Amino acid sequence: MSDKHPINLKEKLNTFSEHWSPKSVASFNGHDVMVVKVQGEFNWHSHSDTDDFFMVLSGKLTLQLRDQDVVLGPGEMYVIPKGIEHCPLAEEETHLLLIEPAGTPNTGDVSTAATIEKI
Repeated sequence: MSDKHPINLKEKLNTFSEHWSPKSVASFNGHDVMVVKVQGEFNWHSHSDTDDFFMVLSGKLTLQLRDQDVVLGPGEMYVIPKGIEHCPLAEEETHLLLIEPAGTPNTGDVSTAATIEKI
């Protein structure tokens, strides 16, 4: 990750194939900027200390909340406030941009979270 060259998110996404395994492409002010491929249903979880930012790069993402569903397409984003239980769902492979404070577990629980790899 160099500050002298732009980061091409499509190229970064082409370097891996696994789903639900966020990859860090940059960091700023103590936050990880990540790309992730998702397909299928994740799990119901919440983050007690931080909001959850989702931006769809390609595909379609449904953020299931207990009282409604929020459907996002390419170029759309949504922020889930901290403490709100949610379950991401993608019927087709979907590519996302995520921004979270460094070290935030993607499941809301360190013991079940994916390890964040820098690419």
